[in-house]
Amino acid sequence: MARPNVVVIVADDMGYGDFGVFSDGSPRTPALDGLVGQGVVLTQHYSAAPVCAPARAALLTGRYPHRTGAIDTLEGRGLDRLALREATMADLFRAAGYVTGLVGKWHLGALDPRYHPTARGFDEFVGFRGGWSDYYDWRLDWGGNARRGDGRYLTDVFAEEAVAFIRRHRREPFLLHVHFNAPHFPFQAPEEAVRPFQEGGRLTGALSVLYAMIARMDVGVGRVLEELDRQGLRDNTIVLFTSDNGPQFSGEGDASIRRYNAGWRGAKGQVFEGGIRVPAIVRWPDGLPGGGARPDGMVHFADWLPTLCALTGVPARPALALDGRNAVGVLRGERGAVDPVRFWQWNRYTPVPTCNAAVRDGRWKLVRPVIQEAMRLEPADAEMDRRLKYEPEAFADIRRAPEPERDIPSPPSPLLFDLEADPQEQHDLAAVQPERAARLLRRLEDWFAEVEAERRSASTCL
Repeated sequence: MARPNVVVIVADDMGYGDFGVFSDGSPRTPALDGLVGQGVVLTQHYSAAPVCAPARAALLTGRYPHRTGAIDTLEGRGLDRLALREATMADLFRAAGYVTGLVGKWHLGALDPRYHPTARGFDEFVGFRGGWSDYYDWRLDWGGNARRGDGRYLTDVFAEEAVAFIRRHRREPFLLHVHFNAPHFPFQAPEEAVRPFQEGGRLTGALSVLYAMIARMDVGVGRVLEELDRQGLRDNTIVLFTSDNGPQFSGEGDASIRRYNAGWRGAKGQVFEGGIRVPAIVRWPDGLPGGGARPDGMVHFADWLPTLCALTGVPARPALALDGRNAVGVLRGERGAVDPVRFWQWNRYTPVPTCNAAVRDGRWKLVRPVIQEAMRLEPADAEMDRRLKYEPEAFADIRRAPEPERDIPSPPSPLLFDLEADPQEQHDLAAVQPERAARLLRRLEDWFAEVEAERRSASTCL
């Protein structure tokens, strides 16, 4: 049998409740709902971070984000850059004879050619290198050439380019990453896509636009799946669909986009389940069970590199040690196949170990809540982040001024949850089980010290 192709489709800020099949009835996602019925649906699948760039770094390297240097979303500061010593999934697949392509969002280095996707293992790239893009007034890197918006909706552009990649490379093994930016802000969608969500006053404002964005992305996913069918590649292509983090509940200005998210606590930016527990569907008719199988083993973003390598026979031997584990056993319904201890931490600028951090060990999860002082963004950096999307030609290098000074107060007490009994994280058991809480806190502190030391020692050549 020919080596399987791999298509990794990543949404941006999409939660469980944004799928029609998992929702309260508001979203419309027939293509994704169909994929749910055909593949393996992971019920305990976690991103590596509650925001974009760190999560993507782990997906591509199989390593915790801190180790890779991609610790924040600010491409103007270079805090999203994937350290040059890191090997990516694309590096490994290309070395094994696969054609590799990325369509859509990169967000692992925007201003230096050394961090360009084609310098990090991808043979082809059509997309944008920063954290977000206007859906009409877009500026794309198109095979090394700059192109500006031509009136087409960006989600449609990405779907068309993904289909074109499959057609070009249908006779050779390929790894294709399709990283849609929907439904990340700015909240924009074609009028004909928004109208069905506003009929009868069912949904109004930003939420109707957001669901339209998801619906349009679903059409794009359907086009990719249909092209695999058309080319006779369906059975021997591994398709993975997931999201980089949980849904964002606040919009531009005063817009509220709070919506159903399966009851998980929190949202994008937080290490509660609502920020890091995300959908994952895997379909491979030739090699995995289908029919909507729902194994309950835990799988983490860092696990996808070794798992996809194992499924395809690509050697997973990068120079740096992996944090991810081969999760093929989980996909096939076997128990105990993946290390159940996982860690998360994120804040703005330099990582603060006492802020927005978590460890999960089996059914138990310890959370260090957000410290607001560590989450504040300097206005100059926020403005630079916006200008980079609309005036990229104005920037030749990252901003090298010192980070803003912060006075970080003493942290709030850690919270302890039994996710098996309390998946919505409503009942803090730290006072009831102080020894368990203390033990998990030590593990979290030890992990942070280890990954932060590696981050500081990495030569990122910024």
